[in-house]
Amino acid sequence: MSTTKRLVINLIVIFISLLLVVQSVVPPANQLELIRAYTRDIEFDFSAWVSAAFSVKQKQAALNLPEYLNQTQQTTMMEDCLALIAETRSVNAEIEKLYANPDEERAGKNLAVLSQRLEGLVQQQEQFTPVCETILQQQVNTVLTSMGFTLGGQAIPPVLYHATPLPYALIISPRSIIRQDANISLRTDLTLPEMVALEQEIEKNLNVSALVVPIGGIGVYPTMVLNTSYLPSLVDIVSHEWTHNYLTLRPLGLSYEKSPELRTMNETTASIAEEEIGRAVLEKYYPKYLPEPVSSPPPVPSTSPAPPQPVFDFNAEMHITRVTVDALLKEGKINEAESYMEERRQILLENGYQIRRLNQAYFAFYGAYAAQPGGSSGTDPVGPAVRALRAQSSSLADFVNRISWLTSFEDLQRVTSP
Repeated sequence: MSTTKRLVINLIVIFISLLLVVQSVVPPANQLELIRAYTRDIEFDFSAWVSAAFSVKQKQAALNLPEYLNQTQQTTMMEDCLALIAETRSVNAEIEKLYANPDEERAGKNLAVLSQRLEGLVQQQEQFTPVCETILQQQVNTVLTSMGFTLGGQAIPPVLYHATPLPYALIISPRSIIRQDANISLRTDLTLPEMVALEQEIEKNLNVSALVVPIGGIGVYPTMVLNTSYLPSLVDIVSHEWTHNYLTLRPLGLSYEKSPELRTMNETTASIAEEEIGRAVLEKYYPKYLPEPVSSPPPVPSTSPAPPQPVFDFNAEMHITRVTVDALLKEGKINEAESYMEERRQILLENGYQIRRLNQAYFAFYGAYAAQPGGSSGTDPVGPAVRALRAQSSSLADFVNRISWLTSFEDLQRVTSP
Protein backbone atom coordinates (compact mmCIF):
# COMPACT_ATOMS: atom_id res chain seq x y z
CA MET A 1 0.00 0.00 0.00
CA SER A 2 1.45 3.42 -0.95
CA THR A 3 2.26 6.00 1.70
CA THR A 4 -0.32 8.41 0.29
CA LYS A 5 -3.06 5.77 0.26
CA ARG A 6 -2.23 4.71 3.82
CA LEU A 7 -2.34 8.34 4.96
CA VAL A 8 -5.73 8.89 3.33
CA ILE A 9 -7.17 5.78 5.01
CA ASN A 10 -5.79 6.87 8.38
CA LEU A 11 -7.28 10.33 7.91
CA ILE A 12 -10.68 8.85 7.07
CA VAL A 13 -10.67 6.80 10.27
CA ILE A 14 -9.67 9.82 12.36
CA PHE A 15 -12.17 12.03 10.55
CA ILE A 16 -15.05 9.67 11.32
CA SER A 17 -14.07 9.24 14.96
CA LEU A 18 -13.79 12.99 15.49
CA LEU A 19 -16.96 13.78 13.60
CA LEU A 20 -18.92 11.47 15.86
CA VAL A 21 -17.89 13.33 19.00
CA VAL A 22 -17.80 16.96 17.82
CA GLN A 23 -20.85 18.92 18.87
CA SER A 24 -21.78 22.29 20.32
CA VAL A 25 -21.73 22.93 24.03
CA VAL A 26 -25.41 22.73 24.91
CA PRO A 27 -27.63 23.12 27.94
CA PRO A 28 -30.21 20.54 29.04
CA ALA A 29 -32.54 19.46 26.25
CA ASN A 30 -35.56 21.48 27.36
CA GLN A 31 -33.61 24.74 27.56
CA LEU A 32 -31.78 23.99 24.33
CA GLU A 33 -35.06 23.60 22.47
CA LEU A 34 -36.25 26.94 23.83
CA ILE A 35 -33.08 28.60 22.52
CA ARG A 36 -33.11 26.76 19.19
CA ALA A 37 -36.61 28.04 18.52
CA TYR A 38 -34.79 31.28 17.67
CA THR A 39 -31.73 29.80 15.91
CA ARG A 40 -32.82 26.67 14.07
CA ASP A 41 -33.17 28.42 10.69
CA ILE A 42 -29.80 30.19 10.93
CA GLU A 43 -27.57 27.46 12.37
CA PHE A 44 -24.38 26.46 10.58
CA ASP A 45 -24.32 23.15 8.67
CA PHE A 46 -21.16 21.41 9.90
CA SER A 47 -21.76 18.11 8.11
CA ALA A 48 -21.81 19.75 4.67
CA TRP A 49 -18.71 21.84 5.44
CA VAL A 50 -16.67 18.92 6.81
CA SER A 51 -17.58 16.72 3.85
CA ALA A 52 -16.51 19.38 1.34
CA ALA A 53 -13.33 20.28 3.26
CA PHE A 54 -12.29 16.65 3.60
CA SER A 55 -12.68 16.18 -0.15
CA VAL A 56 -10.35 19.14 -0.71
CA LYS A 57 -7.81 17.64 1.68
CA GLN A 58 -7.85 14.28 -0.08
CA LYS A 59 -7.00 16.00 -3.38
CA GLN A 60 -4.19 17.97 -1.70
CA ALA A 61 -2.72 14.79 -0.21
CA ALA A 62 -2.78 13.07 -3.59
CA LEU A 63 -0.91 15.91 -5.33
CA ASN A 64 1.56 16.58 -2.48
CA LEU A 65 2.96 19.58 -4.36
CA PRO A 66 5.08 20.95 -1.47
CA GLU A 67 7.38 17.91 -1.82
CA TYR A 68 8.73 19.57 -4.98
CA LEU A 69 9.64 22.81 -3.18
CA ASN A 70 12.60 23.45 -0.91
CA GLN A 71 12.16 25.27 2.40
CA THR A 72 12.97 28.70 0.95
CA GLN A 73 10.45 28.22 -1.84
CA GLN A 74 7.83 27.03 0.62
CA THR A 75 8.36 30.10 2.81
CA THR A 76 8.11 32.41 -0.21
CA MET A 77 4.89 30.74 -1.36
CA MET A 78 3.34 31.08 2.10
CA GLU A 79 4.16 34.79 2.17
CA ASP A 80 2.75 35.23 -1.34
CA CYS A 81 -0.49 33.53 -0.27
CA LEU A 82 -0.82 35.81 2.75
CA ALA A 83 -0.15 38.86 0.57
CA LEU A 84 -2.94 37.70 -1.75
CA ILE A 85 -5.35 37.50 1.17
CA ALA A 86 -4.39 41.00 2.32
CA GLU A 87 -4.75 42.45 -1.18
CA THR A 88 -8.13 40.76 -1.67
CA ARG A 89 -9.40 42.28 1.57
CA SER A 90 -8.11 45.71 0.52
CA VAL A 91 -9.90 45.53 -2.84
CA ASN A 92 -13.10 44.37 -1.14
CA ALA A 93 -12.89 47.37 1.20
CA GLU A 94 -12.47 49.72 -1.79
CA ILE A 95 -15.51 48.21 -3.47
CA GLU A 96 -17.59 48.71 -0.31
CA LYS A 97 -16.57 52.38 -0.21
CA LEU A 98 -17.61 52.87 -3.82
CA TYR A 99 -21.13 51.71 -3.06
CA ALA A 100 -21.42 54.73 -0.77
CA ASN A 101 -20.03 57.16 -3.39
CA PRO A 102 -22.61 59.77 -4.40
CA ASP A 103 -20.96 60.17 -7.83
CA GLU A 104 -22.63 57.16 -9.42
CA GLU A 105 -21.01 57.50 -12.86
CA ARG A 106 -17.46 57.66 -11.48
CA ALA A 107 -18.19 54.95 -8.95
CA GLY A 108 -19.54 52.70 -11.70
CA LYS A 109 -16.36 53.00 -13.77
CA ASN A 110 -14.09 52.33 -10.79
CA LEU A 111 -16.29 49.47 -9.64
CA ALA A 112 -15.85 47.66 -12.95
CA VAL A 113 -12.06 47.92 -12.69
CA LEU A 114 -11.99 46.80 -9.08
CA SER A 115 -14.41 43.93 -9.67
CA GLN A 116 -12.19 42.60 -12.46
CA ARG A 117 -9.16 42.92 -10.20
CA LEU A 118 -10.99 41.11 -7.40
CA GLU A 119 -11.97 38.27 -9.70
CA GLY A 120 -8.32 37.79 -10.67
CA LEU A 121 -7.23 37.76 -7.02
CA VAL A 122 -9.88 35.19 -6.08
CA GLN A 123 -8.74 32.93 -8.92
CA GLN A 124 -5.14 33.17 -7.72
CA GLN A 125 -6.21 32.30 -4.18
CA GLU A 126 -8.11 29.26 -5.40
CA GLN A 127 -4.97 28.12 -7.22
CA PHE A 128 -2.38 28.67 -4.50
CA THR A 129 -4.24 28.37 -1.17
CA PRO A 130 -4.45 24.54 -1.21
CA VAL A 131 -0.67 24.35 -1.71
CA CYS A 132 -0.03 26.85 1.09
CA GLU A 133 -2.31 24.99 3.49
CA THR A 134 -0.41 21.79 2.78
CA ILE A 135 2.91 23.56 3.38
CA LEU A 136 1.87 24.88 6.77
CA GLN A 137 0.30 21.55 7.73
CA GLN A 138 3.59 19.77 7.05
CA GLN A 139 5.60 22.41 8.92
CA VAL A 140 3.40 22.21 12.02
CA ASN A 141 3.46 18.40 11.80
CA THR A 142 7.26 18.48 11.75
CA VAL A 143 7.37 20.69 14.84
CA LEU A 144 4.84 18.53 16.68
CA THR A 145 6.90 15.44 15.87
CA SER A 146 10.04 17.10 17.23
CA MET A 147 8.12 17.96 20.41
CA GLY A 148 7.12 14.35 20.98
CA PHE A 149 3.47 14.35 19.90
CA THR A 150 3.93 11.14 17.95
CA LEU A 151 2.63 7.65 17.40
CA GLY A 152 4.81 5.56 15.12
CA GLY A 153 6.84 8.63 14.20
CA GLN A 154 3.81 10.67 13.07
CA ALA A 155 1.86 13.38 14.89
CA ILE A 156 -1.60 11.97 15.61
CA PRO A 157 -3.94 13.24 14.42
CA PRO A 158 -2.06 14.75 11.47
CA VAL A 159 -2.50 18.51 11.20
CA LEU A 160 -5.33 19.16 8.78
CA TYR A 161 -6.95 22.60 8.44
CA HIS A 162 -8.90 24.64 5.95
CA ALA A 163 -9.11 28.45 5.94
CA THR A 164 -12.72 29.50 5.56
CA PRO A 165 -15.37 32.02 6.58
CA LEU A 166 -16.23 31.00 10.12
CA PRO A 167 -19.59 30.59 11.83
CA TYR A 168 -20.55 32.97 14.60
CA ALA A 169 -21.15 31.56 18.07
CA LEU A 170 -24.27 32.36 20.07
CA ILE A 171 -23.29 32.21 23.74
CA ILE A 172 -25.94 31.88 26.45
CA SER A 173 -25.35 32.47 30.18
CA PRO A 174 -27.76 32.87 33.08
CA ARG A 175 -28.07 36.46 34.25
CA SER A 176 -27.53 35.51 37.89
CA ILE A 177 -24.16 33.78 37.41
CA ILE A 178 -21.45 33.71 34.76
CA ARG A 179 -21.68 30.26 33.19
CA GLN A 180 -21.78 29.16 29.58
CA ASP A 181 -24.97 27.18 29.13
CA ALA A 182 -24.99 27.09 25.33
CA ASN A 183 -22.70 27.66 22.37
CA ILE A 184 -24.64 27.41 19.12
CA SER A 185 -22.89 27.94 15.77
CA LEU A 186 -24.67 30.31 13.39
CA ARG A 187 -24.33 30.93 9.65
CA THR A 188 -21.31 32.82 8.36
CA ASP A 189 -23.41 35.44 6.53
CA LEU A 190 -25.26 36.70 9.61
CA THR A 191 -25.39 40.51 9.63
CA LEU A 192 -24.84 42.72 12.66
CA PRO A 193 -28.50 43.88 12.77
CA GLU A 194 -29.54 40.20 12.73
CA MET A 195 -27.15 39.42 15.60
CA VAL A 196 -28.46 42.29 17.70
CA ALA A 197 -32.09 41.35 17.02
CA LEU A 198 -31.40 37.72 17.95
CA GLU A 199 -29.72 38.67 21.23
CA GLN A 200 -32.53 41.04 22.17
CA GLU A 201 -35.28 38.57 21.39
CA ILE A 202 -33.67 35.71 23.34
CA GLU A 203 -32.89 37.91 26.34
CA LYS A 204 -36.39 39.38 26.42
CA ASN A 205 -38.22 36.06 26.17
CA LEU A 206 -35.89 33.69 28.08
CA ASN A 207 -34.43 36.06 30.70
CA VAL A 208 -30.84 35.06 29.96
CA SER A 209 -27.67 36.84 28.85
CA ALA A 210 -26.96 36.32 25.14
CA LEU A 211 -24.09 37.34 22.90
CA VAL A 212 -23.10 36.52 19.32
CA VAL A 213 -19.30 36.43 19.06
CA PRO A 214 -16.80 35.94 16.22
CA ILE A 215 -14.38 33.05 16.57
CA GLY A 216 -10.94 32.20 15.20
CA GLY A 217 -11.33 28.48 14.62
CA ILE A 218 -13.31 25.34 15.36
CA GLY A 219 -11.84 21.92 16.17
CA VAL A 220 -13.81 19.82 13.71
CA TYR A 221 -11.65 17.73 11.35
CA PRO A 222 -10.28 19.22 9.16
CA THR A 223 -10.23 22.18 11.51
CA MET A 224 -11.92 25.41 10.49
CA VAL A 225 -9.46 28.31 10.60
CA LEU A 226 -9.88 32.05 10.13
CA ASN A 227 -8.70 33.23 6.72
CA THR A 228 -6.15 35.72 8.04
CA SER A 229 -3.21 37.38 6.30
CA TYR A 230 -1.16 37.62 9.52
CA LEU A 231 1.09 34.57 9.72
CA PRO A 232 1.64 34.45 13.52
CA SER A 233 -2.13 34.46 14.10
CA LEU A 234 -2.65 31.77 11.47
CA VAL A 235 0.00 29.52 13.03
CA ASP A 236 -1.47 30.06 16.51
CA ILE A 237 -5.01 29.19 15.41
CA VAL A 238 -3.88 26.07 13.54
CA SER A 239 -1.93 24.98 16.63
CA HIS A 240 -4.82 25.72 19.00
CA GLU A 241 -7.37 23.76 16.99
CA TRP A 242 -4.99 20.85 16.44
CA THR A 243 -4.63 20.63 20.22
CA HIS A 244 -8.41 20.29 20.48
CA ASN A 245 -8.27 17.47 17.92
CA TYR A 246 -5.58 15.79 20.01
CA LEU A 247 -7.59 16.15 23.21
CA THR A 248 -10.78 14.92 21.55
CA LEU A 249 -9.14 11.51 21.19
CA ARG A 250 -8.60 11.43 24.98
CA PRO A 251 -10.77 11.72 28.11
CA LEU A 252 -10.34 15.46 28.68
CA GLY A 253 -11.56 16.36 25.21
CA LEU A 254 -14.40 13.87 25.40
CA SER A 255 -15.45 15.53 28.69
CA TYR A 256 -15.43 19.07 27.24
CA GLU A 257 -19.17 19.60 27.68
CA LYS A 258 -19.59 18.07 31.12
CA SER A 259 -18.81 21.15 33.23
CA PRO A 260 -17.55 24.76 32.99
CA GLU A 261 -14.34 23.65 34.74
CA LEU A 262 -13.62 21.00 32.10
CA ARG A 263 -14.26 23.50 29.32
CA THR A 264 -11.76 25.89 30.89
CA MET A 265 -9.25 23.05 31.28
CA ASN A 266 -9.61 22.25 27.57
CA GLU A 267 -9.42 25.83 26.33
CA THR A 268 -6.55 26.84 28.61
CA THR A 269 -4.56 23.76 27.61
CA ALA A 270 -5.11 24.58 23.92
CA SER A 271 -4.12 28.21 24.52
CA ILE A 272 -0.89 27.23 26.29
CA ALA A 273 -0.07 24.74 23.53
CA GLU A 274 -0.86 27.34 20.87
CA GLU A 275 1.73 29.73 22.29
CA GLU A 276 4.50 27.15 22.46
CA ILE A 277 3.81 25.34 19.19
CA GLY A 278 3.25 28.60 17.34
CA ARG A 279 6.53 30.08 18.53
CA ALA A 280 8.43 26.89 17.62
CA VAL A 281 6.99 26.97 14.07
CA LEU A 282 8.01 30.61 13.64
CA GLU A 283 11.50 29.96 15.03
CA LYS A 284 12.07 27.09 12.62
CA TYR A 285 10.47 28.42 9.43
CA TYR A 286 9.60 32.12 9.77
CA PRO A 287 11.99 33.75 12.28
CA LYS A 288 11.43 37.26 10.95
CA TYR A 289 7.85 37.07 12.28
CA LEU A 290 8.99 36.54 15.86
CA PRO A 291 8.25 39.48 18.18
CA GLU A 292 11.15 41.77 18.95
CA PRO A 293 12.71 41.15 22.37
CA VAL A 294 11.60 43.66 24.98
CA SER A 295 14.52 45.87 25.94
CA SER A 296 14.83 47.91 29.11
CA PRO A 297 14.16 51.63 28.64
CA PRO A 298 17.18 53.91 29.04
CA PRO A 299 17.57 55.61 32.44
CA VAL A 300 15.67 58.86 32.76
CA PRO A 301 17.91 61.85 33.54
CA SER A 302 16.94 63.84 36.60
CA THR A 303 16.27 66.90 34.44
CA SER A 304 13.79 65.06 32.20
CA PRO A 305 10.12 66.01 32.25
CA ALA A 306 7.67 63.86 34.19
CA PRO A 307 7.21 60.36 32.70
CA PRO A 308 4.08 59.74 30.59
CA GLN A 309 0.93 58.30 32.12
CA PRO A 310 0.85 54.49 32.43
CA VAL A 311 -0.41 52.62 29.39
CA PHE A 312 -3.98 51.33 29.72
CA ASP A 313 -3.75 47.65 30.73
CA PHE A 314 -6.69 45.85 29.10
CA ASN A 315 -6.00 42.54 30.83
CA ALA A 316 -5.86 44.12 34.27
CA GLU A 317 -9.01 46.17 33.67
CA MET A 318 -10.95 43.13 32.49
CA HIS A 319 -9.81 41.25 35.59
CA ILE A 320 -11.12 44.04 37.83
CA THR A 321 -14.40 44.08 35.91
CA ARG A 322 -14.92 40.32 36.14
CA VAL A 323 -14.12 40.19 39.88
CA THR A 324 -16.52 43.05 40.59
CA VAL A 325 -19.30 41.53 38.48
CA ASP A 326 -18.91 38.15 40.20
CA ALA A 327 -19.21 39.85 43.58
CA LEU A 328 -22.34 41.76 42.58
CA LEU A 329 -24.00 38.67 41.15
CA LYS A 330 -23.17 36.69 44.26
CA GLU A 331 -25.10 39.31 46.25
CA GLY A 332 -28.04 38.97 43.85
CA LYS A 333 -27.50 42.45 42.37
CA ILE A 334 -28.10 41.52 38.74
CA ASN A 335 -29.24 44.93 37.49
CA GLU A 336 -26.35 46.65 39.25
CA ALA A 337 -23.88 44.19 37.68
CA GLU A 338 -25.28 44.79 34.20
CA SER A 339 -25.15 48.57 34.63
CA TYR A 340 -21.57 48.30 35.89
CA MET A 341 -20.54 46.21 32.86
CA GLU A 342 -21.92 48.85 30.51
CA GLU A 343 -20.02 51.58 32.38
CA ARG A 344 -16.84 49.56 32.09
CA ARG A 345 -17.48 48.94 28.39
CA GLN A 346 -17.62 52.69 27.84
CA ILE A 347 -14.27 53.10 29.60
CA LEU A 348 -12.75 50.39 27.44
CA LEU A 349 -14.17 52.09 24.36
CA GLU A 350 -12.59 55.41 25.36
CA ASN A 351 -9.24 53.60 25.54
CA GLY A 352 -9.50 52.07 22.08
CA TYR A 353 -11.08 48.67 22.84
CA GLN A 354 -14.26 48.32 20.80
CA ILE A 355 -16.31 45.70 22.61
CA ARG A 356 -19.84 45.69 21.22
CA ARG A 357 -21.45 44.28 24.37
CA LEU A 358 -20.04 43.40 27.77
CA ASN A 359 -22.35 41.03 29.63
CA GLN A 360 -22.47 37.71 31.46
CA ALA A 361 -22.29 35.79 28.19
CA TYR A 362 -19.13 37.68 27.20
CA PHE A 363 -17.32 36.58 30.35
CA ALA A 364 -18.76 33.06 30.13
CA PHE A 365 -17.14 32.67 26.70
CA TYR A 366 -13.82 34.51 27.01
CA GLY A 367 -13.22 33.59 30.65
CA ALA A 368 -12.41 29.99 29.69
CA TYR A 369 -9.22 31.06 27.91
CA ALA A 370 -6.97 31.39 30.94
CA ALA A 371 -3.44 30.80 29.64
CA GLN A 372 -2.39 34.13 31.16
CA PRO A 373 -3.12 35.36 34.71
CA GLY A 374 -5.96 37.82 35.24
CA GLY A 375 -8.20 38.94 32.41
CA SER A 376 -11.75 37.76 31.81
CA SER A 377 -11.39 34.65 33.98
CA GLY A 378 -11.31 36.71 37.18
CA THR A 379 -10.53 34.59 40.25
CA ASP A 380 -11.54 31.28 38.68
CA PRO A 381 -9.05 28.72 40.11
CA VAL A 382 -9.07 26.44 37.06
CA GLY A 383 -6.73 28.49 34.87
CA PRO A 384 -4.02 28.83 37.57
CA ALA A 385 -4.20 25.07 38.20
CA VAL A 386 -3.69 24.31 34.50
CA ARG A 387 -0.75 26.72 34.38
CA ALA A 388 0.68 25.08 37.50
CA LEU A 389 0.58 21.66 35.82
CA ARG A 390 2.43 23.10 32.82
CA ALA A 391 5.09 24.51 35.16
CA GLN A 392 5.47 21.08 36.78
CA SER A 393 5.81 19.26 33.44
CA SER A 394 9.12 18.60 31.72
CA SER A 395 7.84 19.50 28.24
CA LEU A 396 4.73 20.64 26.42
CA ALA A 397 4.04 17.07 25.26
CA ASP A 398 4.38 15.82 28.83
CA PHE A 399 1.95 18.49 30.04
CA VAL A 400 -0.67 17.87 27.33
CA ASN A 401 -0.47 14.11 27.78
CA ARG A 402 -0.85 14.38 31.57
CA ILE A 403 -3.84 16.72 31.48
CA SER A 404 -5.48 14.89 28.57
CA TRP A 405 -6.30 11.92 30.83
CA LEU A 406 -8.02 13.98 33.53
CA THR A 407 -11.82 14.06 33.70
CA SER A 408 -12.53 16.59 36.46
CA PHE A 409 -11.16 19.69 38.12
CA GLU A 410 -10.69 17.61 41.27
CA ASP A 411 -8.33 15.36 39.28
CA LEU A 412 -6.33 18.42 38.28
CA GLN A 413 -6.17 19.71 41.84
CA ARG A 414 -4.95 16.32 43.01
CA VAL A 415 -2.07 16.07 40.51
CA THR A 416 -0.95 19.67 41.16
CA SER A 417 -1.15 19.58 44.93
CA PRO A 418 2.23 19.61 46.79
